[in-house]
Parts: sequence; structure tokens; C-alpha cells
Amino acid sequence: MARLIMTLITVCSLILSALNPAPGMRYEYAGQHVESDARGAEESDTYGIADAMPEEPADIKAEAVPGKPADNIAEAVPEESSDIQTETTPEKPADSGEGQVSDNSADSDDVSSPNNAVDETGSSVSDNSAEEKEDTDSEEAVTDENGIVTTKHTVTISGNEISYTAKAGMMELESDGVKCKMFYTAYTVDDEEDRPVTFAFNGGPGASSFYLHIGCLGPRTVKLNYMGEPATLPTELTDNDNSILDITDLVFIDPVGTGFSYPENEEDLDHFIGYDNDVRTVGDFIRQYTDQNNRWGDEKYIAGESYGTTRAVGVCDYLADTYAMYLNGLMLISSANDYSVNMPEQGNDDPYVVSLPTYAADAWYHGKLSGDYQDMELEAYLEEVKAFAADEYLIALFKGSRLTESEKDSVAEKISGYTGLSKDYVLDMNLRIDFEDFCRELLKDKGRTVGRYDGRMTGPSVNGSVSNGSADPSAHTADIAYTDTFLEYVTEELKFKTDREFIPLNYDVFYAWDFLDDGYMGYISQEEMIYDIMSNNKFLKIWVIGGYYDGATPFYSVEWIFDHIFLSDDRKSDLSLSFYPSGHRFYLDKESRGRFREEALKWYK
Repeated sequence: MARLIMTLITVCSLILSALNPAPGMRYEYAGQHVESDARGAEESDTYGIADAMPEEPADIKAEAVPGKPADNIAEAVPEESSDIQTETTPEKPADSGEGQVSDNSADSDDVSSPNNAVDETGSSVSDNSAEEKEDTDSEEAVTDENGIVTTKHTVTISGNEISYTAKAGMMELESDGVKCKMFYTAYTVDDEEDRPVTFAFNGGPGASSFYLHIGCLGPRTVKLNYMGEPATLPTELTDNDNSILDITDLVFIDPVGTGFSYPENEEDLDHFIGYDNDVRTVGDFIRQYTDQNNRWGDEKYIAGESYGTTRAVGVCDYLADTYAMYLNGLMLISSANDYSVNMPEQGNDDPYVVSLPTYAADAWYHGKLSGDYQDMELEAYLEEVKAFAADEYLIALFKGSRLTESEKDSVAEKISGYTGLSKDYVLDMNLRIDFEDFCRELLKDKGRTVGRYDGRMTGPSVNGSVSNGSADPSAHTADIAYTDTFLEYVTEELKFKTDREFIPLNYDVFYAWDFLDDGYMGYISQEEMIYDIMSNNKFLKIWVIGGYYDGATPFYSVEWIFDHIFLSDDRKSDLSLSFYPSGHRFYLDKESRGRFREEALKWYK
């Protein structure tokens, strides 16, 4: 009798499964439906923040730090993956510091340590890779009435095993009377109370949050070499030893029109895009998530990258003004909080000044400087360049046509020495060199173009624009590394399935974006807003993070922005800046990931 009952149960289960198959999942790859001259990328053309896929991603070189020993340089990726390779340049001593993994880095290449074994690609080999990681789920995935999928997991972070719960799904939200569904992934550490929660997103505008999710902050990441390039395609999943999940719970948000998020009625998409609409919608999501998950009594933070830093500041202000909801901190990665600083238009010379130190960093990296400069440590060298840029160079540009020929000749000679460009070229450019020209000129003798997102990367000089990403050899790296593996992770480990397309970057959103409330695509300037949110909330702290080789949001432009926020003396210590030897996405660089985690441990305290 018992056997008959079990048989009947089995047959019924099979029938139900046949009637209700799990829906398949499709996704749209970034740039798939975009014309070749409209290749953008994660960020705005006007701000020069773009993540487009160049037509020819092969033959890309990860240039070696001048004089760095071979074991501290990105290993070559096998030919079947791409023609990525490394170049070494003599000059720098082995203990130069920049571009190397420090002995106390959380991601150190100490092969004597069983937790830091290194494979032939230079990646840390984890015992928890996709192939080796055992299924640690304590129970089957549970889906609630709203379609939110809950799963249980463990992860090893800095040698400690962390048990956590993941929730992935769509939150139905009504913002300003219009409904949408927003995809999110939330991670909470088990059996711990009174933990902070950090809401994270990328920029674009129009980018989903999967870059920060699987590349930087989340518990799982992909195997990359030292420079952040994949050794295989698809890439392999592994535990993220530099995740901050042991420090803070995490909620990754895809704004409407990105990832799996969408308006209930497709014709309502315009209601959710643009600066004001986006700030309101993301702010409403954070408030609703906090309410539904009983997080009112916990510290709350926001982490944004690139245009996401613009959103983060706006959302912080919106939450305080609309709901009297005050945050504890903002993490601003590759800040874009004043667009005028990076827009070289007629009469605006600031971008040339703030870009010069990044040119100098790229030239130092590629060994294009004279011996005296080339032998300096990077950060000491950049301090000298910044002093020149803020004084003699700025004054020369301010004088304009009043600059004498002898003064112009003297400034050109110094720019040449700091950047590796010829003096004649600098004079021909009237002392004003934009990033497009610099990226093509620095290694012109080798027929190669320097990356704008990451100046350490080079590729063959091809037609297209470095600024919008179509000719930027560093623009495609994150998409290749993360996209397929992220979708595998969401469906296989988080058990979330949908028949909706996944959109890493929505170009319709990007090109329709209104950057100001009146619809005019003008300059966003948030210095006053940052001053206000910090002055009105004495508990709010801000951590600004950038890369020395980032040409999309140059580190000196970030310094300029935050130097013009005139905080009272008692608040200045709550504003901190960190710069790493990396590019626009600092977390593609192995050393920088380790340094970030070390500083995050201190910042959250």
C-alpha cells in the first residue's frame, strides 16, 4: 500500500512539472543592437564615461609596470582566449611599490600560503571555484508569493567561513503613481543582528548593477589575472576573498530599464529615466526595502560607481528631504559629481589641468619618461605633476592669448617632460591636449592606442572613438569577464529564472537621459548638495575611491571637486579619498582589490 501511494505521488509530481516548466532565460548583450558609431558603454559620452565593446577586442596588451619583476605582472592569457599579452620595460627597481601586491595585501601572491595559491594566469586559486565548490545550500530554494527566491550559502572571506542568505527577485514599486518591477539581489549574514546594510548600483546611466555585484562587493566573483582579464571564456566563478559581506549586508539594485527591471507598462519607461525620475525611483526602492525587511534600526549606506555616484548623492538628498531618512555613509567609486570639470569646451580649460596627472601616470607606466622621472615612485611623481598643473600650467591657460612665446615654450617643455609627448606636439596642440588625442599619441610610434578606462591597457590603433569606447582597448574588459558568468550565477546558484531579457546596458535609456530636471543636457554640479547633506547630517561620512590610470573620471578631477566642498573643520575628517594603481573600475586590479578591503574594514567602523 505504501509503495502504491509513493508511486501515485511521483506520477502527480511529474505531471505538475510538465504543466509548469521553469521558464527559460534570455539576455541581450550590451551593444548588440547599436550602430557602430553609437557604441557607448557604462557611462555618458558627455562625461566621457563609456563601456562600449570595440569591434576588435583581440590583440590587447596588459602593459607591464616599468621594471617590475615578472611575477608581479599580469600573465599572458592563452591564445585561444585572445591575444592579450604583457610587456616589460626596464628601469624601475623591484621594490618600487606601485603596481605590485604588497606583503600585507588581502590578495597577496604568497604561494607559500595554502590560501593564496596562484594558477598560471596569476589568479588566486580558491578551494571554492565553480568546479570544486560543493553545494552548501542547507535547504532547497524557496520562492515566496511575490517571486522572491531565497537560498542559503557559505563563502570564505579572508579565511573565515560566512553563512549567509541570498534573496533574488523583483520588487513591485509604485513611484509617483506609476508602477514598475525592480530586480534586486540581497545578501544577509545569518545569525547576526544589528548589521549595517549597503545598497549598491552602477552608473551609465542605463547600466545594471552586475559590475559591482560580481566584480567587487558581492560574495562570488570570477577568476581573473592580475590585470583583471579573463583567462578563459566563459570565466569561472570563485569565492570573493575581498567581498565586504562580512562587514555589511548588501543589496544590489538594477534601476528601471536595466538588468531585469522594467516598467509595468513599457510606454511608461520615460517616467523612470532622467536625473530626477531616477533619483526618486531608486530612493523609493531603498525606503520600501528598508520597510519591508525591518532595516530601520540598522546603519544604512549607499555605494555607487561612476554615474552611480551622481545618483548616490541625489538619492541621499532625496531620502532626507522626502522621508526624513538619513544615511550613515556614501561610497563613491570613480566619482562623477561635477561634469563641467571634465568637459573641454571652448573657454573651459579646467579639464586640461585635471587630466594632466593622469597623462603623467600613463606615461610613467609605459616607460615613456626621462630617467629622473621614470625612477621616481608613482605617487611622489604625481605630487610633483599636480603642483605644476595647479600653478604654472593653470596660470598659462588662464592667460590665453596674453601668454608670451617664451612662457608658452617653457610650459610646453615641462608638459612634454611629464607626459612623454614631444614638445612640438604640445605646442601644436596649443598646450591643450584632450584624452582622445593623448591616448592615440603616447604610443603612436608602436601603432598602439592607450586605454581610456584603464591607461595600462593598450590595443592596435583602429578607426573609431576612444571617448565613446569603440576604439578604447580597455572598454570591453569587464563585459567579457562578467556577463555570461553572472547570468550563470543568477540562474544556477541563486535559482532565479525569468523569460525576460537581461540588459547589462540599455542604450535607449542612455541616449534618452535628461541630466537636469528641465531636460537640458547641461552640467551636473553637486558640490553644494554634498555640502548640504553632510552639514545637515553629522553622522554621514563619504568615502571617495578612484584609480590613477582612469581617464574617464581622472583622479585629479575628483580631488578638484571635493576640494571645492567647503566643510567646517569638524566635518572634514568624515570625507576621505583613496586612489589606487588601477583604472575606472579599480576592482579589476588585484592589488587594488586587496587595498580596498583593508580600507573598507576601517571605514565601516
